[in-house]
Amino acid sequence: MKIYYEQDADLALIKSKKVAVIGYGSQGHAHALNLKDSGVTVRVGLQETSSSRKKATEAGLEVMTPAEATQWADVVMILIPDEKQSVLWANEIEPHVRDGQHIMFGHGFNVHYNLIRPSASVDVSLSAPKGPGHTLRDQFQRGFGLPGLVAIHQNATGTAKDVALSYSKAIGNTRAGVIETSFREETETDLFGEQAVLCGGIVELIKAGFETLVEAGYAPEMAYFECLHETKLIVDLIYEGGIANMNYSISNTAEYGEYVSGPRVVNSEAKANMKKVLDDIQNGTFARNWVLENQAGAPGFSAMRSKMNAHQIEEVGEKLRGMMHWAQNDRLVDKSRN
Repeated sequence: MKIYYEQDADLALIKSKKVAVIGYGSQGHAHALNLKDSGVTVRVGLQETSSSRKKATEAGLEVMTPAEATQWADVVMILIPDEKQSVLWANEIEPHVRDGQHIMFGHGFNVHYNLIRPSASVDVSLSAPKGPGHTLRDQFQRGFGLPGLVAIHQNATGTAKDVALSYSKAIGNTRAGVIETSFREETETDLFGEQAVLCGGIVELIKAGFETLVEAGYAPEMAYFECLHETKLIVDLIYEGGIANMNYSISNTAEYGEYVSGPRVVNSEAKANMKKVLDDIQNGTFARNWVLENQAGAPGFSAMRSKMNAHQIEEVGEKLRGMMHWAQNDRLVDKSRN
């Protein structure tokens, strides 16, 4: 597996290009601001009605419509939500794409599942930081970077990888290391990680633990601390030095409980279900369902979001987080700015 670092990428290459970042959400704001701070000529592409226009302008960025930005740019990075990309591509980006242009993505979803099919006359690449945009921006400002991925789908000009690596350097990823992959591998592993472990798995595990304690008569506040709040303490130790580092830092009682009780919860049945999740990702079932859900106006998605937001753990958590002023002083997410 090839890993690229600072010395492997030429920042001057992306600085010689005009770069349009389409979108100004979690990833979009971080990419645009990091590019700007790296000396890249960058514009943000947003709809006239977008509420993010004010945020981008106040951050010192010039804003255009997606169509205008595509016409202006040499490199176009598409960072709007997956479910909106294919329609925007068809209506406002593709009609203005020209031969030799470089189209970039932060996630391979739409290209891998053939929802977007760029002309063979353009370069198509992926530059994907392995972390939320708010963390990407925070680490960049501290002088660090997140590990990232790079992938080349089309190399019409012969310079696709060099430009993608230069872009990755400008947003800070080569500071930590950029791994070369493919659109297929990035898309399928990313979706699986989100669904089975990082978002789906962890959230359901936390909720189930919280509900088990509350249903057994324990105080919701105690359940919150033990099943949600302390998750960060454990994950930070794992992030810092792996599972062994975490086990070194916890009590012997906790470590023993990990070995004898963990496999009772996440067992062979859970792993078999993970394989089914992966099958749905690989054969396109998840992508098809997600596309159809959005074509219908996302009623199921909206209902599930509302149900999650109304869960008791959110009510209890809001109250308890009010006691933790230190945790609110240096927030990664500030909805007024990003």
